[in-house]
Amino acid sequence: MVVRRRPDDMQLSMPMLWIVLTIIVSTLIGLLSERRWPFQAGNASRRSLVLMLYVILPPIIFVNLVHVEFHGGVGIGLALGLLSIATVGLVAWFIAVRLLNLPRPTAGAVIVCSLLANSSFLGYPMVLTLMGGDDLTEGVVYDVIVNGMSLMLFAFGVGAAFGTRAGEGLRERVKAFFFKNPLLIAAVLGLLAPDVLAPDWLVDASRVLVMLILPLGFFAVGAVLAEEEREGNIRLPPKLHRPVAGIIFTRLVLSPGLLILLSMPFSGIPPSYYLLASMPTGINSMIVGHAYGLDLRTTAEAIVYTTTIVLVAVAGWVLIT
Repeated sequence: MVVRRRPDDMQLSMPMLWIVLTIIVSTLIGLLSERRWPFQAGNASRRSLVLMLYVILPPIIFVNLVHVEFHGGVGIGLALGLLSIATVGLVAWFIAVRLLNLPRPTAGAVIVCSLLANSSFLGYPMVLTLMGGDDLTEGVVYDVIVNGMSLMLFAFGVGAAFGTRAGEGLRERVKAFFFKNPLLIAAVLGLLAPDVLAPDWLVDASRVLVMLILPLGFFAVGAVLAEEEREGNIRLPPKLHRPVAGIIFTRLVLSPGLLILLSMPFSGIPPSYYLLASMPTGINSMIVGHAYGLDLRTTAEAIVYTTTIVLVAVAGWVLIT
């Protein structure tokens, strides 16, 4: 499988420094805004998640999938990536439901946070910086297929099964999976649509639109953490507890470890796949959590902890090498 066109160089060559600063500043703005204007900031953070789900993400997915073709090549790596992600989800379910016996919204948040990786905003620049442009092209394919499927099918399925806003009974939860999942509809339409519906200028515009997700998402993270602190549920910085520890294990250890183990009998797996598999919990977990009523506190804490661990590890790697 290959993508016909390479991602916009200007977007992908954005220095890691600016990405880190955007994460820090957006989170702090969310924290301070919630403390200064609690009602307005809380509503703004939730509206931003709805905006991303129904307005920003669907056209991005549609126009980029229009340009995807399927054939041999790196297909084995993609299949192994999907298998490893599905296994990670099962292990996260076992930890959250069987071992920790968590409430359903919290268990669902643990599973979703384990499934979804921040492969675009952190993964793309890291692959470009540490590996180079050729590896980046292959990494984009992995992101679109493996992480895209993980979001649209696995994560939204978990949200429909565990969320408090998905209705009661199997029929209502199945309906919630489809009706609260505009990304799946956009993906199907993108795979079926002819190339003429996604000209180059529209694809470029979609990649500019992508940049809105990072500040909006981390603003929501900061606002949720401040809201939980104001209500007396947590203290900042958030304390590491068992659900978040489980997410750190499944997302940062098990996910890349499984992909490495499964790919050992095969050759030619692009190295960028392993790096993208080890990315922290993605902002999309906040979108899924808000749409279906999962535990946003656990989700926000997982994003903060896993992102910090990865950034510290990368900084250490750069200093050592």
